[in-house]
Amino acid sequence: MEDVLEVYKLPYDPLRPVVCLDETNRQLIGETAAPLPSKPGSSKKYDYEYVRNGVADIFMMFEPLAARRYTAVTYARFG
Repeated sequence: MEDVLEVYKLPYDPLRPVVCLDETNRQLIGETAAPLPSKPGSSKKYDYEYVRNGVADIFMMFEPLAARRYTAVTYARFG
C-alpha cells in the first residue's frame, strides 16, 4: 500500500499519467402507486412496493495531477 501511495507524490509527467478509476452501480426503481398525501402532524405515506427499472453502472476516471475527470454511465433495462 505504501508503494501505491508514493505514486501520488510524484511530479506531473504527461507521458506517465496517474489515473484513478472507481465504479459503482445503482438500482433504478419506480413507484407502483402515488404516495398518500400528508395530514397535519404526519408525513406522506409511501408503499413499500416498487418496480425495478434496471441498473445504472457509474464509472469515474480521474487524473488528479492534471485536474481532469471523466464520468461514464451505462444503463441496463430489465423486462
